[in-house]
Amino acid sequence: MKRTFVTTAVFALVLAIASLAQSTPAASPASPAATAPAPATVAPSGNAKVGIIDIQQAIVGTNEGARDFEALQKKFEPKRNELAGQNTDIDNLKKQLNTQGDKMNEEARATLVKSIETKQKSLQRAAEDAQNDYQQQQSEIAQRILQKMAPVIDKYAKANGYGLLFDSSNPWPQGPLLWATAGVDLTKIVVDAYNAQSGVAPPAGASKPSTGASNTKPATAPTTGAKPTAAATKPQ
Repeated sequence: MKRTFVTTAVFALVLAIASLAQSTPAASPASPAATAPAPATVAPSGNAKVGIIDIQQAIVGTNEGARDFEALQKKFEPKRNELAGQNTDIDNLKKQLNTQGDKMNEEARATLVKSIETKQKSLQRAAEDAQNDYQQQQSEIAQRILQKMAPVIDKYAKANGYGLLFDSSNPWPQGPLLWATAGVDLTKIVVDAYNAQSGVAPPAGASKPSTGASNTKPATAPTTGAKPTAAATKPQ
């Protein structure tokens, strides 16, 4: 799938972690510690570790994410079938025009051409609306999970001396990460920790991947099959 839903959500995650990192209660003005520098929240830079997390894989790798994205797919299945049916209808009209168009009188042919054009425009609008609706709901799921995942990441990073974490969702040059060994990938650790605290059971029939987080990406929005026209935009 496209990673568009991650972009905004990652900002939410960064802000949430930053907020947690700065949420240590301040010392009382009467306390001597009030004038002293605040203790570091992470290990010294010389000892701090660096890790990577594939945020997108982490989202869909959680039991909650797998459950909710699967439910979203099922929710849009009727719309997918509806769009596919409209596209088939247009294809049939085009075949009729190609095979019978030269035998029709001018008025009948013009009416058929107009019908095809009208149905194509209607399908394009419906497909774009479905795509936008699907992506919005997909983003809402991701935002919700990331907000709850932020303290899980924050807690693990602090407890294990991590001074820097990279999101490896987008490969370089789109993302900041050029290369990293599998040993610094914390994705599965974060997913397991999230699942443990969420209490959400794995979806029925779900198979646990052998390495890393889930290899399943959130599926794409409803599609219509073949494009109704060269200019038509089907949901991605």
